[in-house]
Amino acid sequence: MAISAALITTAQSPRIERFAAASRERGLNQSPNEYPRLLMEAWERHADKPSRERQARARAEALEHMPVYLFPDEHLVGMIHHQGPTPVIEDPLDYYEPAERRTANELPQNAELVELNVMSGGGAPGHVAWRWDWILERGVLGILEEYREAQKHPRDETAAEFYQGVILGLEAVLHWNARHCAALEEALAAAPYEEQERLAKLLEICQRVPAHPARTFHEAVQSYWFQHLCVMREEPYGGNSPGRLDYFLWPYLERDLAAGHGDMHYARELVDELLIRINERVFVSDGHVESAVIGGSHPDGTSSVNPLSYLLVESFTALDQTHPSIYLRIPEQEDLAFLEMAAGYLRTGNNRAQILSDKNIVPAMCNYGMPIEDARMYICGGCMEINPHGMNSDLLWTGTYNVPKALELCLTGGECLRTGQRLQRVELKPLSGYDRFEDFYAAFRTEMQRQLTTFFKRLDLVSETMAEYRPAYLLSSLILDCRERGREQQDGGARYHDYGATPMGIPNAADALYALKRAVYDEHWLTAEELLTAIRADFKGYESLRQRLRNLPKFGQQHPEADAMADRLLGDICDIFAGYRTRWGGRAKAIIFTFVWASSAGGHLGATADGQFAGKPIAHGLTPQAAGMSEGLTAAIGSHASLCLGRVAGAASSMWDLDPDWANPELVASVLKSFVEMGGQIFQGNMTDVQDLIEAQERPEDHFNLFVRVGGFSARFVNLDPQVQNEIIGRYRHRG
Repeated sequence: MAISAALITTAQSPRIERFAAASRERGLNQSPNEYPRLLMEAWERHADKPSRERQARARAEALEHMPVYLFPDEHLVGMIHHQGPTPVIEDPLDYYEPAERRTANELPQNAELVELNVMSGGGAPGHVAWRWDWILERGVLGILEEYREAQKHPRDETAAEFYQGVILGLEAVLHWNARHCAALEEALAAAPYEEQERLAKLLEICQRVPAHPARTFHEAVQSYWFQHLCVMREEPYGGNSPGRLDYFLWPYLERDLAAGHGDMHYARELVDELLIRINERVFVSDGHVESAVIGGSHPDGTSSVNPLSYLLVESFTALDQTHPSIYLRIPEQEDLAFLEMAAGYLRTGNNRAQILSDKNIVPAMCNYGMPIEDARMYICGGCMEINPHGMNSDLLWTGTYNVPKALELCLTGGECLRTGQRLQRVELKPLSGYDRFEDFYAAFRTEMQRQLTTFFKRLDLVSETMAEYRPAYLLSSLILDCRERGREQQDGGARYHDYGATPMGIPNAADALYALKRAVYDEHWLTAEELLTAIRADFKGYESLRQRLRNLPKFGQQHPEADAMADRLLGDICDIFAGYRTRWGGRAKAIIFTFVWASSAGGHLGATADGQFAGKPIAHGLTPQAAGMSEGLTAAIGSHASLCLGRVAGAASSMWDLDPDWANPELVASVLKSFVEMGGQIFQGNMTDVQDLIEAQERPEDHFNLFVRVGGFSARFVNLDPQVQNEIIGRYRHRG
């Protein structure tokens, strides 16, 4: 390449400035969502069809009749506003209510654990990417031909129904595209002279793609965007992601540059518009989280960083928006220029950066039996739900598990300290019933296994119900192995039928376990009854005891025994996850982050054995609690990296908020490099002065574009719930 990726500098054009301003207005005032009405009308038209055909035809006809919009200044075509006014219409493809009924009948213990705030209900779809590059390479017509050929010799009736559903869905994509071509022809016929060249070019491109393979970068971006709209219409769930955007688009740009067809400024124009359009669809929902994962490694382990990787970061940094999240994969092969760029993105990216380490994430995925070539194709499904691009079914992230709440119930013999409710379906002894710590810990682990197994069984019911009530034909057509197996992605078609869930508050539970072990069982200066009495009172009247517990070593201080307790707990939780097999033979994986739940999860907790008052926010991911940060950033990262992160196949996030006056470029680059070398998987954090956040609370109208890293995603600070705002303000900030 003649271009030095590290030296790319392009500017935002006047056209893009106009387009971005108009897009913000459209995003805030989205057109009505016509899809529910169109879907129900099509569903009723096909009441005489068999179930699978009725589902497929209803979805296909709803898509092909979606509104067509043409906008001034656009160089890409297509828009679906997912968050415009939506009529209240029954969803004929709803799976959630049937799944709830089945769960209530078959797993009554699930409801109890949800009510006691030990876990969420479980069963959120989304959080995957699909192989949209197949459409760029073969065109919709090429994929249609493959499915029509497969339809001639299906393995069974289920496969025949699946192939028919995919064919109807892909034909609908072509029909909706044809309506855009017709609209462009009409606009061109009436256009003034100065608009004719732009419209004629758009018409030429849309007549080519997505039906046929893309030949140029412009055609590839248009083909990507159009298929993204169509699949997201079928699967409008948070976390469904562009995935490896630079990886699959770069070959088209590389060919254009080599042939002299455009330059990096031409590429920047298209990249800017694509990112603006993705943001417009979900403008009012920062937490929707569609993420593109940039850089990283090829399946053979060589670096896949390319000039488009840098250009995407440059473009996103300049745009005041939250979607799509742009996250960076540090490749296995050393690339100091890319690592330094990542450090700069952390400092100047308005708190929108998330940095992932291939050398530490890929082996963790392989430890669960995944071939290394598949693992190296990983993406973030939304916040940071690690899975290989286009290979996993869309029940990848499914809910939360409150580890310190589970510990609380084991300490109290099943009593919730906040409400007084008790577990009814299992009998637990309180802490005072155990003479040895190991006996108590064994009982705690057994109870965690019971609770998590309930959670995973619930997911099997949800998966089965999804496959029956809302087969995803377009998504499945772009997931590895679905065509060969003749099955929809939730019906056993996807290469990996892995579930992921989030065990929250592991650092909190580990600190509590270490404190009670040392105080009650090792040094005997506190009895189990005295501890239970104090935490039931939220330490009112027990301040000296609370302070003594607070002064015990914590995870994060590189104290060997405290860190070992966190490691033990993490390892046991990962073993419980790994021991479960999903209904199609996949694995359950821990995906460790905190999203917006630090305050709410903590709000369900009573006082804890490490001296924490009731209701305090939990730690983020596998970041030490604030009390564990007392020895500084290096020690805290050292403790974090000492954990058995290689067993966290869904990846482990950490949050490191830094004082902006201290975090100079050299320091941030050094910290990030050390984090990767020590074994850390995902680095994120804020670089905003606390006083700026307080001022934003007081005068939100002056700080609309102040972004903060919440916990796996970034959001406009002023749009967050005050409880979440206060948690961010109250976080520990590292400084010199």
